Amino acid sequence: MADFQKRSEVTVETMGRVHNPSGEGVRPVSSEVKKKTVKYNNHNVQLTDNHDTKVKEVGTSRRNITRKKGGNDQLYNNKNKKQGGSGKGKWDALDGSDIVDVPEALDENDPNYDDFAEEGKYILSSNHGAESNGNDARVNNRIVYGPMLTLQEFKIRVGEAVREYFNSADCDEFVRSVDEMQCKEYHPEIIKKVISLSLDEGPRERELISRLLTCLHPYPLKDEDMDKGFELLLDSLDDLTIDIPDAKSMVGCFLARAIVDEVLPPAFVSNRNNNNPGDEVTEKAVTLLSREHCTARLEKVWGPGDGRPVSELKDVIDQLVEEYLLSRELDEAARCVREMNAPHFHHELVKRAVRLAMEKDGLDHNDTGVSCLDAVAALFSFLVKNAIVSEYQVSKGVSRLHKVIADIKLDVPAAPAMLEEFEKMAREGGCLISA
Repeated sequence: MADFQKRSEVTVETMGRVHNPSGEGVRPVSSEVKKKTVKYNNHNVQLTDNHDTKVKEVGTSRRNITRKKGGNDQLYNNKNKKQGGSGKGKWDALDGSDIVDVPEALDENDPNYDDFAEEGKYILSSNHGAESNGNDARVNNRIVYGPMLTLQEFKIRVGEAVREYFNSADCDEFVRSVDEMQCKEYHPEIIKKVISLSLDEGPRERELISRLLTCLHPYPLKDEDMDKGFELLLDSLDDLTIDIPDAKSMVGCFLARAIVDEVLPPAFVSNRNNNNPGDEVTEKAVTLLSREHCTARLEKVWGPGDGRPVSELKDVIDQLVEEYLLSRELDEAARCVREMNAPHFHHELVKRAVRLAMEKDGLDHNDTGVSCLDAVAALFSFLVKNAIVSEYQVSKGVSRLHKVIADIKLDVPAAPAMLEEFEKMAREGGCLISA
């Protein structure tokens, strides 16, 4: 049998005996192990002595524990502790590889200053050498040179404001809308836009636009804006006449009315006539301005808000009142008032209706039935409640009646008493504001 088969099994206990069967010369514990054991025992003793507990308040259960820190340099030092991931394999911080590039705050006067928090979607146009005059548009306290909108956006906004103005007839609201747009460079386009839109509408809308031009001058539209705006309008008349055959005649009325309202200087027409002889628009304006009493006539160039002459409107009002006093139908009378389309002339309706009712009730005013005056009071109460006639127009009509009551008294002696009775019924009906 081989020699290796005679050896005993090698285990952890017999491993030393295999190489040194007798175990001679091998110390059970090495000297290095003994030194470390002694050092470790001494260290625990010192830590126990240096961390005694001190009680500052004797006799209470509350204790403030203060532990002494050892002064031995060989002890564990927290300053040398590597925090977090600052261990092996970390890049040296001095090479700048792990430093985040955070831009430092610059002075607002620095040419490289850029405020990232105030970025916005605005169209900024360059205006080299321009100086601020205090009226420039500002965004976040920063001056923005140039318009805030594009020309197409500006035209859309103006069109919406004009359509709203046709419904409300509030000039101040339109002026506020123009100021909010902050597009002074496009102000001449307002003249062209508003007049072009009114050409498709009725006489009432044209009268409103003539009044609007007076409100827009001299602020926010200056003299040069008005001149340039009418120049743009006159240059585009060839396109307007394709859809509106009477465009030149109506623009001539706008031009003459603007001169009477002192929106345009008279020299505008003469200069235009010299530069474009034979222009139909300027000839129309010159003809209107050359008539006798042109100022009074041009103030009613569109009629009393409806485009019809005042005398024609008076005839319509008389027929309306006559038919109502015969039929006493409120709905039919309200429909006729709407068809008149003259809300600024309703005070004349009040005046003529009350006067005609006084004349029909007779001189003595002794009718025991439903009088015409009662029917007229009921009519205006119905019109005011349905927002067809305003309370202001009723009050204005009554005020005009007081001025001519002396003349009415010649035909109707009881007119003063009847007017007082009408005012009482109107207040009860809610169509006349109490003084």
